[in-house]
Amino acid sequence: MRGELQRIVDAVAAHAGRPALIEDRRQRVVVYSEQTGLTDEVRRASILRRQNAPEVVAWLRDLGIVDARGPVRTPARPELGLLPRLCVPVRHHELLLGYVWFIDPDATMTDVDLTATGLLKELSLALYRENLLGELAAQSETEAARTLLADSPDTRDQAARALLEAGMIAADGPRAALVARLVSPAHRQPDELARIALEQSLVAARRRAGIREALHLVRHDHGVLLLPAEPAAGRPAPEAAARQLDEDLQHVTRSLGSVERTVVGVGQARPRLADAVESYVEALHAARVGAQLPALGRVVFWSGLGSYRVLARLGDQQLTVADVHSGLARLLATPGSQVLLTTLERYLDQAGNAHATAARLRLHRTTLYYRLQRIEELAGTDLKDGDERLCLHLGLKLARLTGQHRPEE
Repeated sequence: MRGELQRIVDAVAAHAGRPALIEDRRQRVVVYSEQTGLTDEVRRASILRRQNAPEVVAWLRDLGIVDARGPVRTPARPELGLLPRLCVPVRHHELLLGYVWFIDPDATMTDVDLTATGLLKELSLALYRENLLGELAAQSETEAARTLLADSPDTRDQAARALLEAGMIAADGPRAALVARLVSPAHRQPDELARIALEQSLVAARRRAGIREALHLVRHDHGVLLLPAEPAAGRPAPEAAARQLDEDLQHVTRSLGSVERTVVGVGQARPRLADAVESYVEALHAARVGAQLPALGRVVFWSGLGSYRVLARLGDQQLTVADVHSGLARLLATPGSQVLLTTLERYLDQAGNAHATAARLRLHRTTLYYRLQRIEELAGTDLKDGDERLCLHLGLKLARLTGQHRPEE
């Protein structure tokens, strides 16, 4: 199939008298002719990475290429590294399949009539078959990846066997999960461009791990990467893969208004592909905790979450601060209590060491003791009671996780 597309793009380039590049409908590079003459940064990057940056995709779509029924001229955009172009949409009946792109730096190129040569029809049929086969393969892999994250052990075993037998995964072995989460501004959801950017980053991470060694899946609010837990020649360990994935996400989302920041959660390794769901659940919880607590950083490891590991799992059972300590819930609801809450958390973080707490908060110890006494009165608690301190500490961490307690770091 790629041989047929290569033949067509070479014929298109010869007919137009300049290099041509073909993208699918999501603007991922499918095939291109020999690149001679003047080119630009976007063309070089798209060939190298097989995809365009989200800001480039967004700008070109704003120019109307998705709805166009004929050639579209796109002007230069120096800040994006784009020279002027001529875009020819490729459709099969009314179904958009992709685009043919020509760089036209001096705007002297006449509209290319590919219909008269029959090349456009050939291209649309070839892209239609490529798209159909690709969609079937992608759907098969996606369904298997979804099944791997299901609850039933038998179902997961069947999915792992299917992936191995179909050659989608080269071999079984230890797997770890990464979960990439896009955190949006309040009252917004990541848009299509954000999800495209997320998938681009996951695919790049998968290529580094080895296409037949890893799996990826994009869900409605996060992306998943299952990759080998043991490093090999040319293949990063999960920790390094997570940090590189974070860097990729920073690069592709920095100009997207629907993404405020990103978080990558890292689960612990499991011995088999069929057991990777356990690592996925950990990575998902780690990413969710990181989304709520920016101070933890952009890459959050389940193994380093401490008490948040318990609270993240208990949160699935609708645990509230009042369930942990009703007095703390009252204190949280008291106007102007932020200073007392911060003091209490620092005191508990320091294992009840008044001297260390006063130093950490830069307080005179008399002021600290006054605040602790006030906390005891408002929360109806006794800070000399070990069980009370445990409940208060857990309650404060849960309040952070749910957004009820947002101290200034």
